[in-house]
Amino acid sequence: MQYGIAFAPLVPTLVLWIALGAALLIAALLLIGRTRGAVIRIAALALIVLALANPSFTREEREPLSSVAAVVIDKSPSQNFGTRTQQTAQAQEALVNRLKQIPGLEVRVVEAGQADGETDGTKLFGALSTALSDVPTDRVAGAFLITDGRVHDVPANAAALGFAAPVHALITGRKDERDRRIAITAAPRFGIVGQTQTITYRLDDQGISNERARVAVRRDGETLSERTVLSGQTVSVDIEIKHAGPNIVEIEASPIENELTLVNNRAVVAIDGVRDKLRVLLVSGEPHAGERTWRNLLKSDASVDLVHFTILRPPEKQDGTPINELSLIAFPTRELFQQKINEFQLIIFDRYARQGVLPIAYFDNIARYVRNGGAVLVSAGPDYASTTSIWRTPLDSVLPAEPVGVTEKPFYAHLSDAGKRHPVTRGLEGSGTEPPHWARFFRTVDTRNATTPPVMTGADGKPLLLLQRYGEGRVALLLSDHIWLWARGYEGGGPHLDLLRRMSHWLMKQPDLDEEALRLSLQGKELQVTRQTMADAVTPVTVTSPSGKTRELTLAASDPGAWRGLTPADELGLWQATDGTLKALINVGPLNPKEFSEVTSTTEVLKPLAQASGGDSRRVTDGDSLDMPRIVPVHSSSVFRGDGWMGVRMRDASVVTGVGVLPIFTGLIGLLLLLGAFAATWLREGK
Repeated sequence: MQYGIAFAPLVPTLVLWIALGAALLIAALLLIGRTRGAVIRIAALALIVLALANPSFTREEREPLSSVAAVVIDKSPSQNFGTRTQQTAQAQEALVNRLKQIPGLEVRVVEAGQADGETDGTKLFGALSTALSDVPTDRVAGAFLITDGRVHDVPANAAALGFAAPVHALITGRKDERDRRIAITAAPRFGIVGQTQTITYRLDDQGISNERARVAVRRDGETLSERTVLSGQTVSVDIEIKHAGPNIVEIEASPIENELTLVNNRAVVAIDGVRDKLRVLLVSGEPHAGERTWRNLLKSDASVDLVHFTILRPPEKQDGTPINELSLIAFPTRELFQQKINEFQLIIFDRYARQGVLPIAYFDNIARYVRNGGAVLVSAGPDYASTTSIWRTPLDSVLPAEPVGVTEKPFYAHLSDAGKRHPVTRGLEGSGTEPPHWARFFRTVDTRNATTPPVMTGADGKPLLLLQRYGEGRVALLLSDHIWLWARGYEGGGPHLDLLRRMSHWLMKQPDLDEEALRLSLQGKELQVTRQTMADAVTPVTVTSPSGKTRELTLAASDPGAWRGLTPADELGLWQATDGTLKALINVGPLNPKEFSEVTSTTEVLKPLAQASGGDSRRVTDGDSLDMPRIVPVHSSSVFRGDGWMGVRMRDASVVTGVGVLPIFTGLIGLLLLLGAFAATWLREGK
């Protein structure tokens, strides 16, 4: 119960102040002049001014409010190391029980730091702020953090907490923990395909010194090198960028005895491979209406460096044409097909037949170039079925079909069953109707003894497009020279750009167009596993999280040749997937998450803030046994810690439940007071 006096003036505040000033002036004059009855007159004036102020006696009924203490439980992945999970559970139970025994104290428990695949590091103070967001600052008694001490959102000072109460840190883990990690000190983000980039790393050992480790370096799962490294040593390693897109480099150190975790023994670097200019050699033979189709396509691609030769006459032709009217550029056959052949990613023969320009030995060079990793595309017309066909050269050893003739009849190109699954032809615009919604061709080269199923068929179901791997290289054979009809828009045209570009990029080993592939990608908070295959079924995929947990995922057919499945991406770091044959890697979030950079428990990170707020940072275990401090309620102090105890700041906050008001100058009481004052003045004057 609280009592007080409240004022509710009957006149405006300005009038009240004027009245008070006038009363004081009159009182001063009365006192200075020593007027008889001055005291009674001054009392009467005071009562008049007081009546204008309208005072009231108040009585408040108050109910005390509880103080609020927050307990934040660290559930981050690093809390799973060693016996920290058990220590956390025991400390939470003991702490909450002791806090609940304090009268007038409300306890709020909140969990924070759970792995979600997005948050980098342990964020406890954000959760603390949320837990106390509806609590006035004058009711906060303090906060307790049960954690391993590796917190990554510690405020800069105690004032930034938003409340004046102690923060205590109860640290799990042991003092003698040992751990080893690989720390990346310098790494590039991009690299030119075919060139090397340098990564610098350091071997950090905590809890030990002068130890040696065996460090392995892998690129996309393939081991590149192994070496012995001393604790604290900084090492540089050169990595060749093998392909476009992410090149995942893993650097892994051998474990030490009684190590806390193996998760941070491995560091990951993702280097995006950027292709330099792709060199393409286009050799056009007999001139025809579609000769510029390939040239226009390749010249429009900024990533392609095109070398184009058109052979208009064989060198042995002698018709009396003056030399000064012939081409000024001789065909550098020896330079292109012997000295620099391996500098090209793709060689295209567009309606080319043997005309004595290329010696037979050079075709043998081309076949060897394919087997060693090169690519050849033959866009064939009647030349392929002639007596001067390039089939009748050593190149026949890598060409996928033998020509036997030419069929002249209109037909619609169709995707075969293999073509509906192959990334080069799958989903071509217009292929979903019958007949396909694209223009007809009018000529195809007949073949036999095809070494691979066609991905597109022509007249009477005969092969139209064959894609074949030979050794390390690839070959494509297009058995019609009428693709230019699509480019010219005849009968509505067709998807010539998509088809020819995909075919060229498949030949140049674009990873996205591989027939057999396992890929990982992020879809929001989920990890999508995609299996590209030409087979009718796929085996389940084993997915391994950054912490080493595995899960088996059964994929479902989506598009033809593509099987997909989703799994939660609830951890940051390197994810792996394998079906026993293929392997895929992807990094989720930062390459080397803060959560696993330093994992040994410590009291030092939170100690400055805790002590600045009057709290403390200490471990919850003494050896193998729980060693929890006493919890003491403190009403007035700036220090809330001591030998074996921690304090909470008890508040005196309350809420008003009822108010009583007794006006002094209202009604009979006010009238009697004023009449009494005037009567006393009159009586004094009467004497």
